[in-house]
Amino acid sequence: QVQLVESGGGLVQAGGSLRLSCAASGSFFSINAMGWYRQAPGKQREWVATITSVGGTNYADSVKGRFTISRDNAKNTMYLQMNSLKPEDTAVYYCNADSLNSMWSPIVSSWGQGTQVTVSS
Repeated sequence: QVQLVESGGGLVQAGGSLRLSCAASGSFFSINAMGWYRQAPGKQREWVATITSVGGTNYADSVKGRFTISRDNAKNTMYLQMNSLKPEDTAVYYCNADSLNSMWSPIVSSWGQGTQVTVSS
């Protein structure tokens, strides 16, 4: 099973930058795709970005050109570089990972506990 821990959230002014990290640990055979999601107060959790095991990326239109997702497979860590932050980016950010506990087991989707990002005007 995979445990995910996010870090790097905080309070930043509009136009500033933050770098989020998601560290994966535990017992697993492999980690496939990973992604970032966010949830603002009173809203549904929304998808932000995804990165495949070989580095292919996709972004939500709202963050394209401002956010960059990356991963270091040797460290089992995923990152989200957030630039030109806007108040609308304020949310709890969650990391997600699809993993295999063994070569023959089904794919399991895991979630971290979330990290708060607050962007002031």
